[in-house]
Amino acid sequence: MNQSAPRAVRSRGAALLLVTAIVVVALSQRPAIVAVAPLLGQLRADTGLSSALAGLLTALPVLCFGAFAPLAPRLARRIGLETAVAASLALLAVGIALRLLSPVALLYAGSLVAGAAIAIANVLMPAYVKREFTRPGAVMGAYTASLNIGAAAAAGLTVPLGVALGVEWRVALASWLVLAVVGLVLWLPVAGVRGTPPRTTETGAGAWSLLRQPLARQVTAYLGLQSVQFYSFAAWLPTLLADAGVPVREGGLLLAASNVTGAVGALLVPAAAGRMADQRPLVAGVLTAYAVGLGGLLLAPASGTLVWVAVFGVAQGGGFALALTLIVLRSPTPLVAARLGGVAQCLGYLVASTGPVVLGALHDLTSGWTWPLLLLIALLAPMLRAGWGAARDAVLDAGEARTASQTG
Repeated sequence: MNQSAPRAVRSRGAALLLVTAIVVVALSQRPAIVAVAPLLGQLRADTGLSSALAGLLTALPVLCFGAFAPLAPRLARRIGLETAVAASLALLAVGIALRLLSPVALLYAGSLVAGAAIAIANVLMPAYVKREFTRPGAVMGAYTASLNIGAAAAAGLTVPLGVALGVEWRVALASWLVLAVVGLVLWLPVAGVRGTPPRTTETGAGAWSLLRQPLARQVTAYLGLQSVQFYSFAAWLPTLLADAGVPVREGGLLLAASNVTGAVGALLVPAAAGRMADQRPLVAGVLTAYAVGLGGLLLAPASGTLVWVAVFGVAQGGGFALALTLIVLRSPTPLVAARLGGVAQCLGYLVASTGPVVLGALHDLTSGWTWPLLLLIALLAPMLRAGWGAARDAVLDAGEARTASQTG
């Protein structure tokens, strides 16, 4: 990644096209994952998959987020950042298309390929925004808000779209291929994919050595604990509400609503963060919203449900956007941002993938949702501590990371 070259000077129209491309890329990143859940009933009836294997199908992309994230900076150094993002979009399209084919094994293969592709984009897009924009906060807001909107659209529209088109579940699942293709078409000319990766004087060996610095560990812990909240909430909210007497259909709509309100938090928080040297007030606000949403679901899940879900959605959208923005703001260069993003997302998503499993086991053990919700509330304490450190006005020492990697 070329960090020494000055940012390109763009006209207002060219800048708008670039932001549009970034938004469409973001919109394409979550439907491949979220669209599976609404179709699980039809999918299991058609394929005969057990509950455990169906659960693996939804968990596989999240595991890929963690497993493939560290590869993204290496890929960007080898072929160039823009080209690596373009390759991830092409790979995402291939992964979604594989799930059109009838062998059940290709459902899993397609999910794995799509998860790997999204993992690469997850890491590289914030680094690209840092490199191309003097004030990245607003663009990061548009990017993270679009992630939420894409997730909400997939949750709420996949089944109605299949019914409207009169197609089977495979076609409904693959319909989100269109967004990946449009994203790639917009990305290629607007971002200007380079045939030869630009030279850089920085070594790429020091990604994991960043964790020797407390600031990197705090950013990583905040991202991981925030992701535990999201994936646990997304996996079990409809079931929790159904057990509280809320109709199953409304549970799915409420989950989609949380992603819509999440887009509001995702849009506003990074823009505010970019104008602040110290983002700790935002951490406090996000954690307060988490506490209100989870506390409401604990005390009155069937009363005021929309309020609790909406507040949690704002917390989730704002919290995730803040986590990605902190990766950008705490990094001195785009390459360090890619390294930190790779490490933080690798560890964070691997930890997050255990959240739904632990909550499910705790629910089975206690025959209720009180203790699972109390666990999520208890996890807000270490999340606050990590976020408080990650949000202070400081920047990682990239030189220390290189020295550590060379001597370690």
